[in-house]
Amino acid sequence: MKKRFGATKLLSLLLVMAMLLSAGACGKTEGGASSDTGASSSGDSGENDAHYPVTVTDQAGREVTIAEAPERLVSGYYISTSLLIALGLAEKLVGIEAKAGSRPIYSLSAPALLELPNVGSAKEFDLEGCAALEPDLVILPIKLKEAAGTLEELGFPVLLVNPENQELLTETIQIIGKATGTESRSQALLDFTDAQEERLEGLLSGAETPNVYLAGNSSLLSTAGSAMYQSDLISRAGGINAAAEIEDTYWAEIDYEQLLHWNPEYIILASDADYTVEDVLADPNLKDCAAVTSGNVYQMPGNAEAWDSPVPGGILGIVWLSSILHPDLCPESDSASIIEEFYETFYGFSYSESHAQSSRNLPLRPGLESGRYPFVIAYARQSIRHAV
Repeated sequence: MKKRFGATKLLSLLLVMAMLLSAGACGKTEGGASSDTGASSSGDSGENDAHYPVTVTDQAGREVTIAEAPERLVSGYYISTSLLIALGLAEKLVGIEAKAGSRPIYSLSAPALLELPNVGSAKEFDLEGCAALEPDLVILPIKLKEAAGTLEELGFPVLLVNPENQELLTETIQIIGKATGTESRSQALLDFTDAQEERLEGLLSGAETPNVYLAGNSSLLSTAGSAMYQSDLISRAGGINAAAEIEDTYWAEIDYEQLLHWNPEYIILASDADYTVEDVLADPNLKDCAAVTSGNVYQMPGNAEAWDSPVPGGILGIVWLSSILHPDLCPESDSASIIEEFYETFYGFSYSESHAQSSRNLPLRPGLESGRYPFVIAYARQSIRHAV
């Protein structure tokens, strides 16, 4: 869909909206949750914390007023959708972003979301489709500022979010928690992250900091510099980003010569990389790289979601990596328990059991037996033994 609307098209849209809003005044019973539905399958969010109307400032600096507790939510961004599940609001969602089927966290925690209408993506947002869902609140990425303005002209409050690093993610959680009346649960989510950060800070105080190279999903030679979320992830896990000298705000492309010059002690592949640990270990260009010669090449798990991105469970990527870099200080068993606790608390499913189920149905990838995928396989085996 084009970003700009002609006068005739916009007038038609306004007339349709007027009819929809008129019908909606008689009761919202079709296409989404009714007003008495408040808890998601991941757990009860509890009583609404807010007294409405509520005014919040979103991450585009816009003041947004929500007149009443929102019962019909639309999320056009996978990070906000995942957050709404964690806040116990899955059943209030009536529309979500495109390609939801590619997000395992949805099928594991709230599979009904996969049946909802999609409102497109930041590249091609479905404005008419979103408005037709009669949302009480729409949450969109900051890139869709123009669409947000049009929706607000039609009477739909919109929050723009930009959770591109840990600080902004924290702010996003606070804003959405306040807007949806789930401040107690959003604070519990933040407290979980804070507690793990404090725990790791204490455990890793004074520890050596190995040199870590984090490779992107498209190529081994794509990496994250110091301005990116992934660099902060490495440092919080007790490492040093090999690519820290790069100041790009997006994935940077390098060459083998640069990678060998950095000579990282560890190479970590993005959770959704389209190449494998075995590809890296067998790459003749890297035969003298320290990480390869020592076998310290790993891929971050992506069984539930990409922990190497600023998602609500992003702290788990730090927890996981700390066990890779410092197994003596951060045992795998401790990290596994923390990951299990997080998903059971905020998403209502067992991470270990879900991975064991997928392991029953799929053959193990080469390298799993060699210890390059720590504690995930141990989890799977333990669950399989219990099952049989």
